[in-house]
Amino acid sequence: MTNLDRRTILRGAGAVMALPLLESLSTPARAGERAVSAPRRLVFVYAPNGVNREAWTPPAKGTLDALPPTLEPLAPWRADLLVVGGLALHTARANGDGPGDHARANAAFLTCSQPRKADGAIHVGVSIDQLVARRIGDRTRFRSIQLGCEDGAQSGQCDSGYACAYSSNLSWAGPSTPIPKEVDPRRLFDRLFRDGDLEESEEQRAERIARRRSVLDLVREDARRLATRLSTSDRRKLEEYQEAVRELERRLDGAARGGGDVPDSARPAGIPKDRGEHARLLADVLVLALAADATRIATFALANEGSNFSHRAIGVPQGHHEISHHGNDPAKRAGVALIDRFHVECFAHLVRRLAETEERGARLLDSVDVLYGSGIGDGNRHDHADLPVLLVGGGLRGGRHVDAAAGVKETPLANLHVTLARRAGAGVERFADSTGVVEFL
Repeated sequence: MTNLDRRTILRGAGAVMALPLLESLSTPARAGERAVSAPRRLVFVYAPNGVNREAWTPPAKGTLDALPPTLEPLAPWRADLLVVGGLALHTARANGDGPGDHARANAAFLTCSQPRKADGAIHVGVSIDQLVARRIGDRTRFRSIQLGCEDGAQSGQCDSGYACAYSSNLSWAGPSTPIPKEVDPRRLFDRLFRDGDLEESEEQRAERIARRRSVLDLVREDARRLATRLSTSDRRKLEEYQEAVRELERRLDGAARGGGDVPDSARPAGIPKDRGEHARLLADVLVLALAADATRIATFALANEGSNFSHRAIGVPQGHHEISHHGNDPAKRAGVALIDRFHVECFAHLVRRLAETEERGARLLDSVDVLYGSGIGDGNRHDHADLPVLLVGGGLRGGRHVDAAAGVKETPLANLHVTLARRAGAGVERFADSTGVVEFL
């Protein structure tokens, strides 16, 4: 338990709960040795259907003196924020394969490889998150995790002849092996903190709900023994972490109840009807996983590409995909901007939770590179140039609007992926259609 390279794990009946790094359990650095820094993490967040660039783009390159309307929710972390222009996803273009920009945009975003229709067959490249996971994923209980707000079909054809799997999956372990995302916050929590049991039977689930036992109850005795070995500050950190877990369990339980007095056996699995709360719950579980070093690599899809989800809660009753084809209608463009801002608000919640979480005397955010973006620039035009991309955290020199193209017509998104992979310690030299690295980080 005294090795800096290992996190403390509390164990109990049916539960395994990793903890954030506690200084009391770390081997003190000997004279002349450098203290071990916090591990690097990498998170990719995806929003579909492009953006309303008018409300997204800062007025000028350089210092972010003010944020445009869509990005205003990130104002508290402006110093950590890079707004990146000039990146392109050439492999999301048709390149002889006809219509189907949404499927290609999603499948190519992290693979930077050309998806092909091939009569509904699947063939694309390995995604950058999985390439990084192969290099550093063995350092954590989970090599990577994939989460999102919308499930999706893994078979059949969905977009102009492209396989449905292209539109539904960001992570690819191989050319024909998508990694489905977890959309249920409770199942994700159980997978991470209940000994990885994702295949719980209905009978087991009913028994667990009837017991109403918190994961903290299951590991309580182990936690008590651990507390006797901790410093005052570490005991406080442990208590704060446990309270965060318990509060998240309360929210997950509330989502599962869905309101009203219903029998346990009829309760939904834990997905809130409110899309914003759904995204926030997933983000909170993700932050706990990163803080506990259960994983260092994650993808988070706020919706599937081409999603036609109706955002009535924010005053946009039309489907997202439908309204993204606005034809320059002012009212529709305004609706797109509202959806874009909603997605950024969901992202800002993740950033806030990372910033609030302390690790080794710093913010967890300082060790996490978070990329937010879309594989489509303008949804009305279905273009794949000047993509909407944000970078937050990781100790980056933020507060800037930068041009990745730097005078060139466009720069491959893969160049940014290579740069982030190197920052994560994966030692990637080239990736897909990369031509180098980006110089602004």
